[in-house]
Amino acid sequence: GLDRPDSGDILINGVRVNDLKGSRRGIGFVFQNYALFRYMTVADNIAFGLQVQKKSRAEIKDRVGELLELISMKDLGKRYPHQLSGGQRQRVAFARALAPNPQLLLLDEPFAAIDAKVRAELRAWLREMIERVGITSIFVTHDQEEAMETADVILIINEGSIEQIGTPEEICRKPETEFVADFIDAERFEALKGIR
Repeated sequence: GLDRPDSGDILINGVRVNDLKGSRRGIGFVFQNYALFRYMTVADNIAFGLQVQKKSRAEIKDRVGELLELISMKDLGKRYPHQLSGGQRQRVAFARALAPNPQLLLLDEPFAAIDAKVRAELRAWLREMIERVGITSIFVTHDQEEAMETADVILIINEGSIEQIGTPEEICRKPETEFVADFIDAERFEALKGIR
């Protein structure tokens, strides 16, 4: 909701949202740098969107408890972001984005600030969480391995234009443009196939 499209429409569940404020579109957003409020506890960070929606205290308490359970951090609600690992912070950011029950989840390179070992663990965790919650998600990444492991459908974009849309296997086995063929590492894909 920060920029207006030059052309076309943005539709969410068949509803045009071009002219709606970002806060009214029903979109959850996970930033690459967590963007947690450092002066708020984990529970308060998760509750933030619900407070903006003016939910009752009881609703907020129930939803925060449910999300702390979902992200396996039910005993860490009173901690502050500086007391958490990078992986834990990202899980809190994920829970905060889910708290208001958005229709769509946008993830902007959510693992960019996390070391390689934790990234691999979080990719598997994220895929499981998205499937469990059942929310449509758009995951932006420059990391091919990350895309292959987490996506059902991949859009490869080059300088603002879509080069190809397909499953990870379709993208690797049948690249439609020279850019896609150069971009995809088919040998790496073969090694990753057993992961999903």
